[in-house]
Amino acid sequence: MTERYEAVVVGGGTAGLSAALVLGRARRRTLVVDAGEPRNAPAAHMQGYLSRDGMPPAAFLAEGRREVEGYGVALVRDRVVDVARDGAGEFDVTLADGRPVHARRLIVTTGLADELPSVPGVAERFGRDVLHCPYCHGWEVRDEAFGVLATTPMSVHQALMVSQWSKDVTLFLHTVREDELTDDDLRRLAAARVAVVPGEVAELVVADDRFTGVRLTDGTTHARSVLFVAPRAVPRTGLLERLGAELRETPFGTYPVVDETGLTSVPGVWAAGNAIGFAEQVVNAASGGYRAAATLNGELLFTDLDAAVARG
Repeated sequence: MTERYEAVVVGGGTAGLSAALVLGRARRRTLVVDAGEPRNAPAAHMQGYLSRDGMPPAAFLAEGRREVEGYGVALVRDRVVDVARDGAGEFDVTLADGRPVHARRLIVTTGLADELPSVPGVAERFGRDVLHCPYCHGWEVRDEAFGVLATTPMSVHQALMVSQWSKDVTLFLHTVREDELTDDDLRRLAAARVAVVPGEVAELVVADDRFTGVRLTDGTTHARSVLFVAPRAVPRTGLLERLGAELRETPFGTYPVVDETGLTSVPGVWAAGNAIGFAEQVVNAASGGYRAAATLNGELLFTDLDAAVARG
């Protein structure tokens, strides 16, 4: 038997649960399909969310699931492996366990994956003393000795940004050549007093389960206690591509084209959270899920009313 829902939310992170909360409170029969792969899983705490600052991400999501279930929303730990539009403009969804689900409308909050630089030690320390977002973690590591691992010339921007949280910042050029830095880059780095070290990084130095420095391929070691990196964002757009959604190229990955409510170019399909952009932090993702769900609910309401009017 095909399970039928008014809305299926693909992804059970912040954006997905926020959308599900709105839909549940609007008395919509809603299913959340969650693969259990939140982007911020490596972080011990999340910051910048008013009233939840410092809360562990896992505890935040557990509380969100408890709330949405209180409004009758169904949650399953599974993965959507296929989706297709039917002749009525609705959607047939297939889960990994083979279960068929029918949805009148979809909200895609599948997020993205962070592809880390392939330097030994980076992946193991990510979310601890290897970080990527100063707004997320800068306060907690303020005034420590920062390193910034350059992987593109845009890493200069990251080094300049983190200099607001520490006056001891070293930019390790790693795979970026010195001649790739512009005159403006050099002037700004000098003004921020960011040291620039050429040469490729061979590995991170770790002692007693703490990051203590960076070792270059020439054998020299530079003491640091925090390292900022810039992961390559890999948006999970597979389902949107299957539906024919219009995508756009950005410096941070390929994302769906959406309007101010998160509606994609596919009628009846919204997207929110990191599914629409690299910089959607937790608070932004919650807001995006809310907007998408409220818009979806209104669209369904007036669709049904207009159909009732047409039937007389």
